[in-house]
Amino acid sequence: MRATPSSLIALLWLAFAVTWFVSALFAKRTRRHASWKTWAARLVIIAVIIAANRGYGPDGRSAAPPHVWQWAGASLCMLGLGFAVWARIHLGRNWGMPMSMREGHELVTSGPYAYVRHPIYTGILFAILGSALAVQFAVLWVLPLLLAFFLYSALTEERLMGAQFPEVYPAYKARTRMLIPFVF
Repeated sequence: MRATPSSLIALLWLAFAVTWFVSALFAKRTRRHASWKTWAARLVIIAVIIAANRGYGPDGRSAAPPHVWQWAGASLCMLGLGFAVWARIHLGRNWGMPMSMREGHELVTSGPYAYVRHPIYTGILFAILGSALAVQFAVLWVLPLLLAFFLYSALTEERLMGAQFPEVYPAYKARTRMLIPFVF
């Protein structure tokens, strides 16, 4: 059986989900939980990611992109998920659901966090872009929705971090970009 870009992407997302679930078991206890609105937004984002990876755009049709785009997209998906997993592993027990705060939380500024303040979001955005390039261009409609959610999450988390680490967070924020190294 020959590997296809879409089967590779499905395997990558499955491995990502398993890694995320298992690593969440070892995270510190949550001190501040997210609101019900945040949970509802997360469920919508998960549904959008699943729809994007099934190859259906908002019009309900599915058409595979050219083969070279499929492999380029699969590579971008792999790099994006790899970056997100690196960030998750680097955070260790400090990781928590978006917009929540852990007990004994520490400010992590090394590893992928030396390049961007929200490398998990960055990695997932690039993985979705890669998935769209590999599965169907029409699912690029997912990116603005994810970007809006991640910007909202990032700004909320930055307010929390600024309040918890008022002496060091402003300097960290000044020297690193939010989502895209050297750009944004």
